[in-house]
Amino acid sequence: MRLTTYTDYSLRTLMYLAVAPGGLASISEVAKAYGISRNHLMKVVHQLGRAGDVETARGRRGGFRLARPPAELNLGVLVRRLEPDLEIAACFGHSNSCVVAPACLLQGALNRALQAFLSVLDGYTIADLVVPHGPLAALLGIDATRYPAAPTVP
Repeated sequence: MRLTTYTDYSLRTLMYLAVAPGGLASISEVAKAYGISRNHLMKVVHQLGRAGDVETARGRRGGFRLARPPAELNLGVLVRRLEPDLEIAACFGHSNSCVVAPACLLQGALNRALQAFLSVLDGYTIADLVVPHGPLAALLGIDATRYPAAPTVP
């Protein structure tokens, strides 16, 4: 199973924002922190805003921040929404033209594997991925003293 770059950038952006709670982040900050394209990140942030995951603020002091607490952003839900195609084999598609489909057990095995993958992701939130904040903030170049302390996850 391989996630798209779009999903990867989306999850990393949400993690960045979770480490820097309360403060507005800019496209440039996040792109620089991860070494990713500003253009791609602009599309990601726009879609995260449309989905209600981030709030955006325009203007000179604008930027974006999480619209909900990181503990409310479930990884399984996010991946299901962000991934356009979870059909991991041709036989998952609507136009299944595989000649052995009526007798093949591969589709069932792959479907169970996909469900197990998503089930594991269902057990995590963005908050789970960013504890402790300090080391991640340092790696991302975030000045942790600028932001209020984030709540710990039990």
